[in-house]
Amino acid sequence: MTSPRNLPERLSGSKAAMVVRLTGYIDVPLERLEAVRAALPEHTRLTLAEQGCLSFEVVECATPVGRFDVRESFTTPQAFKAHQLRGSKSAWAVVTKDIPRHYSIEGLEE
Repeated sequence: MTSPRNLPERLSGSKAAMVVRLTGYIDVPLERLEAVRAALPEHTRLTLAEQGCLSFEVVECATPVGRFDVRESFTTPQAFKAHQLRGSKSAWAVVTKDIPRHYSIEGLEE
């Protein structure tokens, strides 16, 4: 599922330096794949509604089976941290509990 927001063509000056970007993937075990697929649209909807969310994409890959590429960006470290907090208390957190994340995060330096 792809759900990027319309982004300004470029962010200027210090504002660009504040953007937090997460990229990576999760490998969902086959026995949990349907539950993750079912929970993803609501998780995407809630994330895109969060203040400071610039973009959010979770895309299922053809191979390996169960891999989802993840890309998200937020206007500030505070917005990203608020997303992490909300997500940790959501249905998505329950469905994806104990599934390792393989993420790289840029822009959290404060």
